[in-house]
Amino acid sequence: MLDEVCDHARINSEALKRRVKSRHKTKMKPRQFKVVDLVMRKAYTYQIENNLSPKWIGPFRVVEVLGNSAYKLETLNGGAIPRT
Repeated sequence: MLDEVCDHARINSEALKRRVKSRHKTKMKPRQFKVVDLVMRKAYTYQIENNLSPKWIGPFRVVEVLGNSAYKLETLNGGAIPRT
């Protein structure tokens, strides 16, 4: 009897995860950036000093589209940004 209860709970948990995932996907808007578009980048935790600090840094210019939502960025002055 305990095994049946565990299996039922596991099935319900998986069903809930699938519903949440599908609902999340319907609210997301896919975005593709082109070269020379200006974008903002999410700040790392070490860049945020306190609760009033901005959560996004930038703007940056897209230099190269690498595919799969990955981009090479540079500052507006032309300096390269590592790990973008």
